[in-house]
Amino acid sequence: MAVAPVEVKKTPAPRAPSDPWQNFRGEMDRLFDRFTGFGLPSLRRSFDLLPSFEPSFSFNVPAVDVTEDEKAYKVAAELPGLDEKDIEVSVTGDVLTIKGEKRQEKEEKSKNWYVAERTFGSFQRAFALPDGVDRNNIAADFSKGVLTVTLPKSAQAQKQQQKIEVKAT
Repeated sequence: MAVAPVEVKKTPAPRAPSDPWQNFRGEMDRLFDRFTGFGLPSLRRSFDLLPSFEPSFSFNVPAVDVTEDEKAYKVAAELPGLDEKDIEVSVTGDVLTIKGEKRQEKEEKSKNWYVAERTFGSFQRAFALPDGVDRNNIAADFSKGVLTVTLPKSAQAQKQQQKIEVKAT
């Protein structure tokens, strides 16, 4: 039987988007695990008994859907956990801007520990307005965590639309 060498290539495993606090905790867990061989109890298990000190929410740029029908453009932004007072919608020149800010305070007490957290996050998204938007009738509605900005088309823009027949070749 002949034995042929086989080349094995090591490729790094794909990584999930990096969270600095999760990476830090992982590094600390590995460091503490090295000391378990010296007769010490596992420090990882000791720390898991404490409450989580990770932020209670993260606030990234919200997901946005932009749609168009014959009468208007609509911009729908998912903003869970916000109230209408936390959101600002404005039009400056040819730019629609959506801004938001979330603040949260959390306090937990127990016999052996006390945690007080204050977290906040903000975002801003800007969109170029298409030609033919009736700027005087732009409306914004907020319901169940979704902001919907309606950009109605002017009468002239609605008249200029025409369907083009698609032919198979």
